[in-house]
Amino acid sequence: MNARFTPARVARHLGLVLAAATTLLASPIAVPVASAAPPCPDVEVIFARGTGEPPGVGGVGQAFVDALRARVGTKTVDVYPVDYAASSDFSGGIAFAETVVAGIRDEGDHIQATAANCPATKMVLGGYSQGAAVTGFTTADAPPPGVPAIALPAPLPPADADHVAAVALFGTPSPQFLESYGAPAITLGARYAPKTTEQCAPGDTICDGTPNATPTVAHTLYPVNGMVAAAADYAADRIGR
Repeated sequence: MNARFTPARVARHLGLVLAAATTLLASPIAVPVASAAPPCPDVEVIFARGTGEPPGVGGVGQAFVDALRARVGTKTVDVYPVDYAASSDFSGGIAFAETVVAGIRDEGDHIQATAANCPATKMVLGGYSQGAAVTGFTTADAPPPGVPAIALPAPLPPADADHVAAVALFGTPSPQFLESYGAPAITLGARYAPKTTEQCAPGDTICDGTPNATPTVAHTLYPVNGMVAAAADYAADRIGR
């Protein structure tokens, strides 16, 4: 018999193998667990910032979110900032129009995803200045006159409006302001208009119909002139406090 494989050595090696197997079986085995999706919020604010504001919801948007949170008690409130350039190049022609369309598409896609994945969540749409135009166009039932349907995302499915509790717009560009840049007027969708509050500050020439207007100080005062608070009251009442 080979000296390396005596019965005693074989038995000892077999004992070591069995001991290792027993230890392995007795040890807990880490099993990867898929991360759970975050819970759906009670309320989600989808807000498009104004011209030139940094990515996020902007100053007016943040003031509105803060005011709304203070009015809905223990309800959870998530925020989605519409992803678009908020460019100030109003004379940029097609290139500028494409940035607005990108915002309309992003907002519409997010509304549809939230309605599908979180059907109990009450959405509040909002926008300030150029962002109010983006949100307004997002709700439209059809492309504005003169704009080919192929140039815009398809209108939102009608049922999605049932998931939107309120729309809050601040300093919405007037038809006169939009016309001066060759842009179409905003027509809110029929299912959204009855649940919309539009805030236009006295002296805000962007929204008050002044032809060929440039922004005034009044256009910047929504967080402090009481209109953000009024819009938050309106949205909170529609959500249910």
